[in-house]
Amino acid sequence: LETGTGFPFAINNSTGWIVVASELDREVVDFYSFEVEAQDQGNPPMASSASVSITILDVNDNSPEFTQREYGARLNEDAAVGTSVLTVSAVDRDANSVITYQISSGNTRNRFSITSQSGGGLISLALPLDYKLERQYLLTIAASDGTRQDTAQVVVNVTDANTHRPVFQSSHYTVNVNEDRPVGTTVVVISATDEDTGENARITYLMEDSIPQFRIAAETGAVTTQMELDYEDQVSYTLAITARDNGIPQKSDTTYLEILVSDVNDNAPQFLRDSYQGSVYEDVPAFTSVLQVSATDRDSGLNGRVFYTFQGGDDGDGDFIIESTSGIVRTLRRLDRENVPLYALRAFAVDKGVPARRTPVEIQVTVLDINDNPPVFERDEFDIFVEENSPIGLVVARITATDPDEGTNAQIMYQIVEGNIPEVFQLDIFSGELTALADLDYESKAEYVMVVQATSAPLVSRATVHVRLRDANDNSPQLKNFEILFNNYITNRSGSFPGGVIGRIPAHDPDVSDSLTYTFEQGNELNLVLLDPRSGDLRLSPALDNNRPLEAVMRVSVSDGVHSATAQCTLRVTVITDEMLSNSITLRLADMSQERFLSPLLSRFLEGVAAVLATPRHRVVLFNIQPDTDVGTARILNVSLSVLLPPGSGHGARFFSSEELQERLYLNRSLLAAVTAQRVLPFDDNICLREPCENYMRCVSVLQFDSSAPFLASDTILFRPIHPVTGLRCRCPPGFTGDYCETEIDLCYSSPCGSNGRCRSREGGFTCECHEDFTGE
Repeated sequence: LETGTGFPFAINNSTGWIVVASELDREVVDFYSFEVEAQDQGNPPMASSASVSITILDVNDNSPEFTQREYGARLNEDAAVGTSVLTVSAVDRDANSVITYQISSGNTRNRFSITSQSGGGLISLALPLDYKLERQYLLTIAASDGTRQDTAQVVVNVTDANTHRPVFQSSHYTVNVNEDRPVGTTVVVISATDEDTGENARITYLMEDSIPQFRIAAETGAVTTQMELDYEDQVSYTLAITARDNGIPQKSDTTYLEILVSDVNDNAPQFLRDSYQGSVYEDVPAFTSVLQVSATDRDSGLNGRVFYTFQGGDDGDGDFIIESTSGIVRTLRRLDRENVPLYALRAFAVDKGVPARRTPVEIQVTVLDINDNPPVFERDEFDIFVEENSPIGLVVARITATDPDEGTNAQIMYQIVEGNIPEVFQLDIFSGELTALADLDYESKAEYVMVVQATSAPLVSRATVHVRLRDANDNSPQLKNFEILFNNYITNRSGSFPGGVIGRIPAHDPDVSDSLTYTFEQGNELNLVLLDPRSGDLRLSPALDNNRPLEAVMRVSVSDGVHSATAQCTLRVTVITDEMLSNSITLRLADMSQERFLSPLLSRFLEGVAAVLATPRHRVVLFNIQPDTDVGTARILNVSLSVLLPPGSGHGARFFSSEELQERLYLNRSLLAAVTAQRVLPFDDNICLREPCENYMRCVSVLQFDSSAPFLASDTILFRPIHPVTGLRCRCPPGFTGDYCETEIDLCYSSPCGSNGRCRSREGGFTCECHEDFTGE
């Protein structure tokens, strides 16, 4: 047997048996044909051959095998029962093999069946599909040749069929939206459901009617605004909305959406007028109505309820109020047109929304005048200056008043009501011009005081007018003869001589504007009196500071530059000695002043004293006049004097004693009063009469004099007084000391009773009590 490598048969060389040398596989080679040769062992060997054919018989040694390990199919859920899904196919290499197919797993609810057909397995729809329940089947298909089997996977995807229409949850929807929501605001999202899937369940939304205020998003069903809403224009909208799927054929559902527009406070109140005007008399009582404002609000409810207020506006500084509900503007208090003639008020109409809206309006109130104000002069008093000797008929001033009222209420008439008697001036009734009707002489009358009246019937006002004349130099200076009485008291004190101004020349010029100049024409060649030529001030020359009496007569001239006057000046220097002072008395004159006493009563007083004492006048020396300051408001003048004894009295140049002077003058005070025309009061020159000392001390009067007093002046006399300074001294009784004996002394302190007695103090002294066997004070 000659074969190639891998030949599955072998032959026994001895027996000739053909055996299987390797595994046979019919499915690889099912028939063998070969030659067999028989050969003897002769020589030459002889051989013979034969043809052998071997057919390999099949045995079931191969399993069926599917041509695909996985199959896939898509089936619409609405496919009819019996619909072929797909055919699976398996092959078996064995001969005459019969393959059967079955669904071994995954056939949920037995929706599918499989039958063998033309060597394959036909999968068919056995029961209706439901996409909602199963969307995919994973079938395991087994192919069997009776002994052996193979499996394959079949994936059947169930596709949705447009079996359901979109469904809205409700056939009618109602939503609310505020009117102030901006454009693009989503009002509501309307949604429908579709039990289908995929495109069949993809819903598109649309509005059946075109309403320009809204649009709907086709994909989401969101309804949004595309225009501003206004509750006041339209309060609600009804939209027909359709939900349509994208299946074939398309299915749809329709619902109705009612959109209610909610009012918001988006409208401010509006006044019926742009502004308001009214008028009212200024004298109306408080709470008088002036006018009424009115406003409306397009909003509804509280948003449209309007009230009125001045708050935040202008109520005329509280002069007006406005009724919150009616809008009536009323006065709150009495008005005054002269203070505020026109009010520019500002009120607000405010709604009750949240937040509240307010609208302002201007209100003009004119205050009408009544005659409630009297005329008013610029000042209560007018000062008018007029040159004296001005011509008659000259308008010296224009005196006017103003009346805050207006129209006829402000018409004013003028007149002089006081002070024009005799009639020197005339006041024009309408213009207020003041005219001079007579000659004006400054020296006769320098000032006219009149009361003028301005009348706005029935109201009047008055003012005082001072017409002051300006002086012209039309008068000569006036100068009387005058005396300078210098009482020179020489003391040890320095500085007692009056070195300063003692007074001035008593000249007078009726023309007050004149400037006077003064000169000594004669009699003052020794310059005993020093004169300031401009002021007229007088000083005494230091040469007079001696103990010599003197009398000098001088002539003085005074000039105003145009006119001049002269008079006699007599200087009398009287040396006051301590003897004079110690023999002096002080008379008390009732109701008398220094100036009146000097001019003109001094001369009469000296003559009266001389007559009472029967002595020449020149022997009466008067050295002091001084108001009594210890009598309160009573006008009592103290006059101090001493008098030389009359010549031939045999006593030389001695003076009357103080006691004699007091006695004689007091006893003859009636005669003295008759001659001097002055009332003499009782003497009160003893200070001890007031009992100033305490503790039984004795008062001793001490009289001193002050030589530094200034000159006194009247219109004809310059008088230098020597002021008496009355003092006292208290003499203490035994046992007391101090300025007023107010301190008691312990007299026993020095042991005045010695060692043989005991000292006992008592008021005003002490007493000694003697020891036994002793006596004496």
